[in-house]
Amino acid sequence: MTDPYQILKRPVITEKGSLIRASGNKAIFEVALSASKDDVRKAVEKVFPVTVLSVRTMRVRGKRRRVGRVVGKTRDWKKAIVTLREGDTIEVFEGL
Repeated sequence: MTDPYQILKRPVITEKGSLIRASGNKAIFEVALSASKDDVRKAVEKVFPVTVLSVRTMRVRGKRRRVGRVVGKTRDWKKAIVTLREGDTIEVFEGL
């Protein structure tokens, strides 16, 4: 994967994510399922003017949903927690 916009899907903005951002200089993104930690590191450094110190990834399993008698499932996705160098920030997360 070479295009960083195919690797980084969207920023994850949740209550738990805001606590993680407040505790350290970190950012959380939804990334492609096939993306490795090195792919995520290169994509973040290419899209944003920051230096990435570490990347932690995890697979999030989709939840079962039911509408009437029909039982379905939401999609699986991958989350990456990116630790940034001290002083670096990403504008997407500022002011949240």
